[in-house]
Amino acid sequence: MAIERYIRPYEEAKENMLDRARRGTFEFVEYDVVKSVLDKLASLDHDPWAEAFMGVARPHEERAREAEAKRDVQTAQKEYLTAYGYYRLGRYPTTNSPKRMESYKKCVACYLKGAQWFDPPLEVVEIPFKGKPGEGEKIVAYWRRPKTAGKVPALVTWGGIDGYKEERRADAYLERGIAVLAMDGAGVGQAPMKGCEDGERMWDPVFDWLASRDDVDAARIGVMGASTGGYWAAKLAHVRKERLRCAVDHGGATHYAFTPEWIEKAQYGEYAFQLAETLAYAFGQDGFEGWVEYCPKLSLLKQDVLDQPCAPMLLVNGTKDSIFPIEDMYLLFEHGDPKTGFLPPVGHMGHTPRTAGVMLDWVAAQLGV
Repeated sequence: MAIERYIRPYEEAKENMLDRARRGTFEFVEYDVVKSVLDKLASLDHDPWAEAFMGVARPHEERAREAEAKRDVQTAQKEYLTAYGYYRLGRYPTTNSPKRMESYKKCVACYLKGAQWFDPPLEVVEIPFKGKPGEGEKIVAYWRRPKTAGKVPALVTWGGIDGYKEERRADAYLERGIAVLAMDGAGVGQAPMKGCEDGERMWDPVFDWLASRDDVDAARIGVMGASTGGYWAAKLAHVRKERLRCAVDHGGATHYAFTPEWIEKAQYGEYAFQLAETLAYAFGQDGFEGWVEYCPKLSLLKQDVLDQPCAPMLLVNGTKDSIFPIEDMYLLFEHGDPKTGFLPPVGHMGHTPRTAGVMLDWVAAQLGV
């Protein structure tokens, strides 16, 4: 089947981006500023895009440094996080060009500067990783623990192809007494490896690290993957069942998303930023054509994963999702152990005023807090 490589018109992508900014998808930035940058651009070309947003971020970073030198903590944190927000837009949706990578590095640096005053504090941890030749040697993650005595449950959380660990703060979980380890999903951010057919091995040293801590209850570990990250949460729930108390697949792919028919349909969907190409980058493939050829191997149905016993799972997505088909959630319900679902009639990720609370309450109940 020949698949059309649909090129999104810039104006369409611009409106999509502005809608996200209007809805608060991008924290610490102002809608009018985002609009002014996009009004000056004429395409999604990677480096000019990154340069434009870095130009907005730099003055905030400079003001943050000046405020920090004066020990004006409140201003310094606000300005560092604002700079992070615009540097994040500069690397958005992923780090697939030199300037986008430059913006990403500045994004991380400013985020950590702003995070030095988080309460509970944020600790950068480096977990050793023994991968295959060419892969990295460590998993960089952010650890935050509630101020609770004794052993606490922990949630390991990560995003998708455009959501990195800096966006996975999960403060509400900390307030419920759950420690949070935020990491990058396979193939993005500082992850040591690209996504691949056996990518679940990237999480093994993470579970070992948690089990080694005397302030964590290793019998109460949950995982939550968002968007493409939900794919890994679903797979881990099945192939690492013995290590997990629960798993949340928040908007992930399973099988149908990897078919030619869906890939072509999704090119016209709600993701306006070169969906197939961005997925390909996370999985180490060469652009649109590389993704089309490779991704059927990722099907959890074809990998004979779905009929295995699994940890308790919560499946969350919108029934009108045009990025990953809702049929992938239905497929999970049709196989293996019983699962819980929250599937509102909206788009990707199933965002409603209730969604975040449903996930929080479910995870807290599973982890016994």
